[in-house]
Amino acid sequence: MTALETRPADPAVQEALPSSRLRARDLLRLATAGLRARPARAVLSALGIAIGIAAMIAVVGISASSQARLNQQLASLGTNLLTATPGNSLFGAPAKLPADTIPKVRMIDGVERVSGTAALKANVYRSDVIDAAATGSLVVMAADPDLLDVTGATLRAGRWLDAATGRYPAVVLGATAAQRLGIVSPGSQVWLGGQYFTVIGILDPVPLAPELDTAALVGMPVAAELLGFDGSPTRVYERSTDASVASVRDLLGRTISPQAPDEVTVSRPSDALAAKNAADQAFTGLLVGLGSVALLVGGIGVANTMIISVLERRREIGLRRSLGAARRHIRRQFVAEALLLSALGGVAGSVLGAVVTVAVAAANGWPATVPPAAVGVGIVATLVIGAVAGLYPAIRAARIPPTAALSG
Repeated sequence: MTALETRPADPAVQEALPSSRLRARDLLRLATAGLRARPARAVLSALGIAIGIAAMIAVVGISASSQARLNQQLASLGTNLLTATPGNSLFGAPAKLPADTIPKVRMIDGVERVSGTAALKANVYRSDVIDAAATGSLVVMAADPDLLDVTGATLRAGRWLDAATGRYPAVVLGATAAQRLGIVSPGSQVWLGGQYFTVIGILDPVPLAPELDTAALVGMPVAAELLGFDGSPTRVYERSTDASVASVRDLLGRTISPQAPDEVTVSRPSDALAAKNAADQAFTGLLVGLGSVALLVGGIGVANTMIISVLERRREIGLRRSLGAARRHIRRQFVAEALLLSALGGVAGSVLGAVVTVAVAAANGWPATVPPAAVGVGIVATLVIGAVAGLYPAIRAARIPPTAALSG
């Protein structure tokens, strides 16, 4: 049975029967028949849509996975770490933290743990025959025994400084420092401050205190005895209760230096991680824009395919019109073809984007996150583009006179 039902010539019967109509299932059959007749062209047109939507979903998914990883990091490392460093005096000269800074900070209400480091005027080399100018941008620091607990740092190998090892020429290397010095395990010796120190430990990278990655850390007692440490820290790390972070932040400067609180700079390292992620999000916006351009190009491809299809199928259109198909039927047929073509590209692109997201997240050790909203918006966008792309060809097809189409 044909999908089109035309009015009989008898006026009485015409009044009894409804006007000609195109049923939904027949419309779908006509739309799929048009695509099946030219499968290669349909695949290439859908591919343009698929690439655009895959790019958008992959970019959004990778960004969401990165954000999930950041949230995991902050949950494990905590956002209650504050650091205090000396700023500049009123006259622009470098300020200095008092030697009793750590005990004073420990007395603030809400503070749980405090530790600190002090930058020393010494360099570290692999051996005593290395050129003195080849420092590798590494620094030497005196470290408090509680530093690991406060910063959340972990040891890759060996042991940390304690009351015993802190009095002797023993050193713990940050992850980058060990790499640049060519140290892969504890037990080796490095030339530090004019004499050899034994490496007793190597740290993992420290996300909340990246300055430790390029540091060679020694105990404060041996630093005072051999390396000129005067007891004044250059960076103080403090952990407080989550509810007390804001109040402790306000009190740190006034507690450390009551006479000149403005000479103390207080920061929260987790804010730096959040700022880095915000920069990544801005870059993500740029990539989404590029994906949108690709999606637009795919829509133009669909429009081009539909226009060519109209030109090639003039006889078919004329025949259907002569058999009773109304203009609205022709318009619906070609709009349905464009929507179906775009939907195929959208679904394929969504699957491809999700696969890329999972692959990238797995390669970086992130939790794979594909926002359902992004997939939904992407598919809706493809349908809108398909409808717009198919509208002009559909109107053009509907305007073809049956006689001109059959005689052309």
